[in-house]
Amino acid sequence: MDRPTANSRESTGQKIETVLLSDIAAGLLQPGERLDETKLAERFGVSRTPVREALSRLTAQGVLVAGEKRGVRVAQYSRDELGQMFEAMQEIESVCARLANQRLTLLARSEIEAAQLRCKAAADANDRIAYIHANEALHLSIYRATENPYIFELASDFRRKTGPFRAKKLETQADLVASVANHEILLAKIFSSDTQVAVDGMRQHMTESFMRVLAVNS
Repeated sequence: MDRPTANSRESTGQKIETVLLSDIAAGLLQPGERLDETKLAERFGVSRTPVREALSRLTAQGVLVAGEKRGVRVAQYSRDELGQMFEAMQEIESVCARLANQRLTLLARSEIEAAQLRCKAAADANDRIAYIHANEALHLSIYRATENPYIFELASDFRRKTGPFRAKKLETQADLVASVANHEILLAKIFSSDTQVAVDGMRQHMTESFMRVLAVNS
């Protein structure tokens, strides 16, 4: 039998990392929840080595934190820490809105609009998990529209870390429908001819988002 190579382990580890990130962003793994290597290995049908590699990378990203007895947990933040993170996010996302507005290409706009259509379809179907994934894709498409990979990675990092906290504000179909409507307002501003309108629109969007996050994570 062929032994798994380092590349195959890396590929498996990356797939596990992607699934766990998705679970955390969707709130399927809660802040403070412990992740067990053995159970994860059983879940994915692999040895503990690629699981350990995936957990190590997620810990390095700040999505997971080291716990007792060499275990790891989903990162958990206080209200003050969340406030500081959203303050930083607001500044970064405002920059994203400004650059996206100034550099928007037809392809970038199409990608953003396609993500918004997926958000609307998920909301209409009352598919919470699909909506959360589409919502992440929408914001990532705005980051890509900046045409700056460093800003993209910085903004994406904050979204990874705050995913489970933001997911809690999307519980009912009414929440999903309201989020779609808020996106429509935001995108109209990003697509406008006025850069300051785009920046102000994102600042308002992030402020409202933070207030909802605080309300459901009290």
